[in-house]
Amino acid sequence: MDKLQFHDMTITWLNGGVTCLDGGAMFGVVPKPLWSRKYPVNDNNQIELPTEPMLIQYAGKNYLIDTGVGFRKLSDKQLRNFGVTEESAIIESLQELGLKATDIDAVLMTHLHFDHAGGLTMWEGDVLVPTFPNAKIYVTQLEWDEMRNPNIRSKNTYWKENWEPIQHLVETYVGTLEVASGVTMIHTGGHSEGHAIIKLTQNEEVLIHMADIMPTHAHQNPLWVLAYDDYPMTSVFAKERLMKEALTNGYRFIFYHDAYYRMIKWDETGKNIVDKLERSKKATITF
Repeated sequence: MDKLQFHDMTITWLNGGVTCLDGGAMFGVVPKPLWSRKYPVNDNNQIELPTEPMLIQYAGKNYLIDTGVGFRKLSDKQLRNFGVTEESAIIESLQELGLKATDIDAVLMTHLHFDHAGGLTMWEGDVLVPTFPNAKIYVTQLEWDEMRNPNIRSKNTYWKENWEPIQHLVETYVGTLEVASGVTMIHTGGHSEGHAIIKLTQNEEVLIHMADIMPTHAHQNPLWVLAYDDYPMTSVFAKERLMKEALTNGYRFIFYHDAYYRMIKWDETGKNIVDKLERSKKATITF
């Protein structure tokens, strides 16, 4: 497992599964000759997108950012359509670190699409139960409302299996939430109406997790947004604002979906990488 030490925070990427989705859908209106130079694609026009939660160990607490696709949560048809080559093994990842699911204090949900929320519940016999029974689950009020009452489009990704067993653990917020000193969730909308990003701040340095308004390093351009985004112009404006802030102030970016990088820092122009942490597990789709 890959680790990043960020002052007093230890960040470890867990095995939450791997999906392979259509590259055109992931880059929206951007022509394939452009995006395929930045992110490799296979013969089926799929790009590799891990769903790997980040464990943050800080001040005696264990926090998770998102939860992967889950295990035995998808039908054979769904496994095929979403190009799932691996399902979640979060419990096993935690065991390697000497932790149990009951040791997780909080789960920070950027949003509740199936590839982020699938690991919130697990099968115990024939019953779905909370995977992290002692954790508070933080999510925006907008996202939680839509999860429980999805519309004609979002019902394809907001599933009762991922929310009904954990509803007593959920704590919602509006706008911004400081989960702990230096751990902040910020509502952006865009990818979904309730989508949020996460900022980690230590000693005036910042790690920023843009979640699915910038799922990979190749989505750096504010105009490169997903066809999956419910509100693409909201994504564009949020990303434009955040990228300007981040590049000006030397933020580092961390990723949940990137098959090649865990962390990247660009220079102020955004053209040159000045620091990086590559994903040690080699992707199956390469240039």
